[in-house]
Amino acid sequence: MSRLSSSSYTFPLWTLILCSAFLIAPVQGEVLVIGSSLPIIAAPGDDVILPCHLEPMFNVQGLTVEWSKPDLKPDPSDRLSRVEYVHLYRDRKEVPDMKMASYFRRTELFMDDMKHGNISLKILNVSEEDNGRYRCFIPKLQSRVKAAVVELVVDPNVAKTSTMAPLHPRNFQTPDPQDTTPTNGRSRVAVVVVVVTLLLVLALAGFAAYFSHRIFQKLKQKHQKDKTQKQPLQV
Repeated sequence: MSRLSSSSYTFPLWTLILCSAFLIAPVQGEVLVIGSSLPIIAAPGDDVILPCHLEPMFNVQGLTVEWSKPDLKPDPSDRLSRVEYVHLYRDRKEVPDMKMASYFRRTELFMDDMKHGNISLKILNVSEEDNGRYRCFIPKLQSRVKAAVVELVVDPNVAKTSTMAPLHPRNFQTPDPQDTTPTNGRSRVAVVVVVVTLLLVLALAGFAAYFSHRIFQKLKQKHQKDKTQKQPLQV
């Protein structure tokens, strides 16, 4: 039986630690799409901003940005029907041809702020027909969290006021954990789950290496003892 040092059994443990470091780093540094946890409340006729941004800051000027109403579904009886967008930004410009008619010339993005990750949507002259959930989505973003949802409530009982939200990303609300769309809160939970899972794997690997080493030492001692017993006595 060949002689192996105890340090040989620490190799798998250190390998797992290094691999876990590489696995955790991209998750922690991942760019996330973040909306608002609170509804945006406005009166009819108000101009509103539906806040949505990327964190950490990330230039999205070269990416496609889609704003839609996720609760609107295509007509299943019409095979050619499609869900139109509230606002569609593609190839560094708005695409009005795929826009819902009721939002024509009423929406805009903050083009200069998109390089800082701001993809908030401004809607002019809102009405009760604009009530509902709005989804901001970046389909080609290299992230597990590509979308967020913001709810707009247009209430005639609300006094008409300015509902322009601050544009700086640091002032944005965090997404609602109860929302069906993945959000920053869920991402943090996912990070915790990944870290805990990796720690458990490392702990199990450590125990396995330790017990393997103990078994190896016992087998080695037994082998040496048997070898000693088999040697002929010298006269």
